[in-house]
Amino acid sequence: MRPVRTSGIRNLQGLKNISWLTAHQLEKLSNALTVSTMEKRAIIFDEKYSPEFAYILLRGVARITCRNRKGQRILVTMVAPGLIPGFPPPVPGISYNFRCEAVTPCKIGTIDLESFVEISLGIAAADFKRLAASYMGRWDLVQLRCANFMSCTLEERLALILLELSENFGVPDGKAVRLTLPARHQDLAELVGATRPRITEYLSLLERKHLISRDKRQLIVYRDQLQSFLAQTHIPAIAAGTVV
Repeated sequence: MRPVRTSGIRNLQGLKNISWLTAHQLEKLSNALTVSTMEKRAIIFDEKYSPEFAYILLRGVARITCRNRKGQRILVTMVAPGLIPGFPPPVPGISYNFRCEAVTPCKIGTIDLESFVEISLGIAAADFKRLAASYMGRWDLVQLRCANFMSCTLEERLALILLELSENFGVPDGKAVRLTLPARHQDLAELVGATRPRITEYLSLLERKHLISRDKRQLIVYRDQLQSFLAQTHIPAIAAGTVV
């Protein structure tokens, strides 16, 4: 990775999770970014990197992986262009070895966290961290206790992941959403904690229920139908059309 200083980024406005910044803030952020090009499969950052930096995926697709209890590296989430989520704080006695990897050739913008928070919020990073810790607490510890999507069935977990992927990697296709990301059965299996054959089985089931359809290697997700299906199973995970 060879960083190059730049002040010419003009595509920040199209990034979903920082689109709320004003034009003036985006201009300041653009001027403060150090931009690097990453090859496919390269490690963008991992737990060894300083947590005092923010990483923005400007172009491409990335993923976050970790080690499971058997020591196998598995997929946790796919990352669309925008601010890359930070890793959860470490838990004594548990090591996940999180890392962010390039799925395709990627362009990454890096900025120190202090500058990013000051540009975005106008406050000191230390104050922001204290506020976040006070308001959010350690929900990551609760999530550790609520493994496997709070005991949802495999069909429900798969539906939730498809909604999440359609939110981040979907384009309108009539009354549905077409995934621009190839939905590899093995990737879906790792995301929901199942085997590949079971995912193939349940994708066929969702297709028979007309909740998804396929066009060659692309999945078409019928979000309204999937959300209705989940609502019938009393899953409190959907609000205003967004998986949370």
